[in-house]
Amino acid sequence: MIKRFVILSPLLALLAFTLPVPAAEVTVFAAASLTDSLQDIASTYEKQSGDKIIFNFAASSLLARQIAEGAPADIFFSAEEAKMDALERQRLIATDTRKSRLSNTLVIVVASDGALKILSPAVLASPSITRIALADPKSVPAGIYAKEFLEKQKLWTTIKAKVVPTENVRAALAAVESGNVEAGIVYKTDAAISRRVKVAYEVPASEGPAISYPVAVVKGSSHIDAARKFVEYLDSTNAARVFQTYGFLVLK
Repeated sequence: MIKRFVILSPLLALLAFTLPVPAAEVTVFAAASLTDSLQDIASTYEKQSGDKIIFNFAASSLLARQIAEGAPADIFFSAEEAKMDALERQRLIATDTRKSRLSNTLVIVVASDGALKILSPAVLASPSITRIALADPKSVPAGIYAKEFLEKQKLWTTIKAKVVPTENVRAALAAVESGNVEAGIVYKTDAAISRRVKVAYEVPASEGPAISYPVAVVKGSSHIDAARKFVEYLDSTNAARVFQTYGFLVLK
């Protein structure tokens, strides 16, 4: 019995050494506007790392609330600094992993087959436009940014009765695509993925709000090491190229 134990021990040790380490499943809570770029990046990363990246795409406000309520997230990628700030104040993120990774631009979109022209934001106040889709300006970053821009243009008071709030920026885009509204304000990156809308007006960087997408590991992550590795990859040159392909501005 003793000899058998001595003989088998090296074999068992070898098997333990050669068995593959189980892949981690990293859950990323990310702003809806990041859907296509992150799925593209994750496809490459999964092949390289062996880990599985699972996404929950929604409005940053909803995602932040879910994390605060204990939802099992490993990473939060927000479309607004304020949502990340709120989680940091609650000590729910690993602050050493936080980075402002991306920026974006607002555009006014209309149906691609329509004749409506918007040479300036002031056209939104005209009688020819009765409904304007925005991500909810009370809570969703894309809508908050849009309201900030319209207030700066002194148009918000005039057009707020026309606003159709949506649950996130992709829903605002869909409202324009469906013809349920005449115009919408979305991110430039969202407009780029749709063939059913066209950009009628692009907000100049000098006039638009400061748009920032921060990313961080959630402190309560069940896969903290794997989460940190994916956040590091999101900061890589390869990931930057993908973000730029989808129209994002990559911050240094």
